[in-house]
Amino acid sequence: MTAQSKNANSITQGTIWKSMLMYFSTLLLGAFFQQLYNTVDAVIVGRAVGSEGLAAVGGSAAMVVNLFVGFFIGLSSGATVVIAQFYGADRKSEVEKAVHTSLAIAMIGGAIITVIGLLTASWIIDIMNTPKEVIEASTAYLRVYFLGMIANLVYNVGAGILRAVGDSKRPLYVLVISCFVNIFLDVFFVIILGLGKIGVKEGVIGACIATVLCQIISAVIVMVMLIRSNDSYQVKLSQIGVDSDMLKRIISIGFPAGVQSTMYTLSNMIIQSAINEFGKNATAAWAAYGKIDVLFWMTISSLGTAVTTFAGQNYGAGKYSRVRGTARQAFVIAFIITVPLSLILLMWGKGLLYVFVEDTAVIEIGVQMINFLAPFYLTYVAVEILSGALRGMGSALMPMLITLSGICILRVVWILAVFPFNKTIETVETSYPITWITTSILFIIYYIYYVKKHNIR
Repeated sequence: MTAQSKNANSITQGTIWKSMLMYFSTLLLGAFFQQLYNTVDAVIVGRAVGSEGLAAVGGSAAMVVNLFVGFFIGLSSGATVVIAQFYGADRKSEVEKAVHTSLAIAMIGGAIITVIGLLTASWIIDIMNTPKEVIEASTAYLRVYFLGMIANLVYNVGAGILRAVGDSKRPLYVLVISCFVNIFLDVFFVIILGLGKIGVKEGVIGACIATVLCQIISAVIVMVMLIRSNDSYQVKLSQIGVDSDMLKRIISIGFPAGVQSTMYTLSNMIIQSAINEFGKNATAAWAAYGKIDVLFWMTISSLGTAVTTFAGQNYGAGKYSRVRGTARQAFVIAFIITVPLSLILLMWGKGLLYVFVEDTAVIEIGVQMINFLAPFYLTYVAVEILSGALRGMGSALMPMLITLSGICILRVVWILAVFPFNKTIETVETSYPITWITTSILFIIYYIYYVKKHNIR
């Protein structure tokens, strides 16, 4: 029995919370390196180029990247769920078809995003009310980033395949390698070659080239891992292609998740546009806060991913009591982590902001953002855990509709209807707790209804 098989067995057998903590811890460590990978860009650009560079890398450009990448990663999450269910049921032929179809989706999707991104980068940056000082740098960053989109999606899908079968360790190893390579390349391009001293645009491009090269390295390593595997998820390059039946199954779960991610990002882009109205200091502060805020998001997102894998494999194996147990015990883990994390950000958030930027005006705005939003993190927990459990069971449409109405539409309505009458940063920030609380309530109601209707006991 392979190490991966033993790991997978721990998902469908034994004590849930112990296995989930081990799996989640590896995912969280991977998320940490993923964020360190991204944060290095912000730190080096913020320090070597200035607040304009930070605003270009972490502001509007980051939102646009999340919009495109989020949709296809959401779409590929359908493959993750399908693979987890088939792997839990030990249906090897279906696992093979799902693996090769999902990689084909990544390659085709990456090519589509590259073309669309290169053609629309300038227009999108312009319509987002991006401060004039960073428009050129933001556009340049986007165009370089889109050139690495195929590698980006291949890595994410490949890592998703490994996690779906219970292997969370090897994606972590890849992230560790690419993270340190990214740090070296950032320093090389921005500081050693002096691109950061030439100008904002050149410094941003240097950081982005480093990121794209690391994405290519990550994609190659993951593909080698999959090709060398001896299990049912082994990749054979000649078999990468679209199986129509498997594509339909993946899309039935993944498309709603992709739309959900896209709408979520669109609502955040509207938030970004509102923040941009307060000038480059507010834009830079929001970007810096986002790098700190990600401590919560990478934690709860990793837990949500763990819930999806555990729910998916146990649902596929017909172990419904473990599906519900996964959701219950994930809530306990989430509360134990979220409360102290919120307190840490409230107490030491100002010091963390100085890692990214030294401008006192930017720091002051960033502190206000942390103090306003960190106390409400707990209200979002149910959204991630219950949507993860529902996706694992194959329910994707209703979670999409709940997120669409509770977070996306409500947030847009708030910005369009309330913000014009009270144009303050606090008004923009208020859209977050309102939508988190509303969406959590909707998910709790639907989850209770779903498990009763489908007799998940």
